[in-house]
Formats: sequence, structure tokens, C-alpha cells
Amino acid sequence: MNRNIIAILRGIAPDDAKAIGEALIETGITTIEIPLNSPRPLESIALLAKAFGSVATIGAGTVLSVQHVREVASAGGRIIVSPSFDAEVVQETKSLNMASWPGVLSPTECFAALKAGADGLKIFPCSVLGPSGVKAIRAVLPPETSVYAVGGAGPANFADWIAAGVNGFGIGTALYQPGHSVAQVRQAAADIVRAYDAASR
Repeated sequence: MNRNIIAILRGIAPDDAKAIGEALIETGITTIEIPLNSPRPLESIALLAKAFGSVATIGAGTVLSVQHVREVASAGGRIIVSPSFDAEVVQETKSLNMASWPGVLSPTECFAALKAGADGLKIFPCSVLGPSGVKAIRAVLPPETSVYAVGGAGPANFADWIAAGVNGFGIGTALYQPGHSVAQVRQAAADIVRAYDAASR
């Protein structure tokens, strides 16, 4: 089953990336983002891409510049996620055949990101708008637009966001924090997958 969940492994170090990545994939989360403000992020991306690139989508988060995009592509990343919308970042991402997920919060940003070529929209922080605000924006977006809620969405409220028209989620601290063991991450991932599956029925 393909689950629309992006695992955000902020703060992970290369020494832990492969084992954590394997646990996530085994549990059913197959899109993994390494934020670029993590320790040696390109090394972690390269490790994960080499080990799991055939079965998972590996990429970077907190991508803020065209140079970052190029570096992630060179490391083997296939998805670029940002906290903000930058047309040049989106366009460079698409020119390198990677998926582009910029962060947006207003209808103006949403439409500008889609015009620039974004594959989907990351509503961030979604807690600011809440499900009702996202529902209002969703009503005016093209129906095929893929919308992910990040920064306030989690297992306790998946159903509310899905009812508002959200297609998927980015999950960070509920899934991984530096220092968490593989067993802790595997359990958290299993709980999140179970909640997602129940809310998606």
C-alpha cells in the first residue's frame, strides 16, 4: 500500500540514517526527507539513496537555494521539500527531474507554486490554518492538486485533515528525534501507519 507520508528525519546523523531508514520502509513509510540543517545531510541522503533508492523515495528538506537542489541531486535525492516557496528552487528541481514540494500558507503562494511547476503543496505550518482554513483553500485549488499538511498534523487528527481535503502528511518529531533508537522509531512508525490507514478508510 502506498501511504502519503513523508518521514522528516530532522537532526539525524549518517551513522544512524541507514538503520532508521530501513525501519521506516519495513513499517510502510517509503518517502524519507533529510532536512539540510541535519548533521552531514548529503552523506545521509547518499547512504539512503544507495541502499533503498529502488524501493523508497529519498530526498531533502529545508531546501532553500538552487545550489542546495543541485547538491541533493548529486547525492542521489529524488524529492525536494522546502519550508517556503521559491520559484527558482522549484524550477531547478524540475529541471533535474526531481519532485518539488514547496512550503506554502496562502492561496497566493499555492497558485504561484503550482504555476512554477511544483508537484504538490506542503501547507506549513498547517497548525496556523487548521483543517477549516485548509478546506477553504482546497476548494479553490485545481482538484488534482496534491496537498500535504505539515507542522501540526499527526496520528491524533489525521481524519480531520483528510476530511478537509488533505492528501498526505509530513511527520517529524512524532516519528523521529535525535537519540531515538531504531526500536522507538519502528514503534512510532507502526502507530502512525495504523492511524493513517484507519483515517484513510
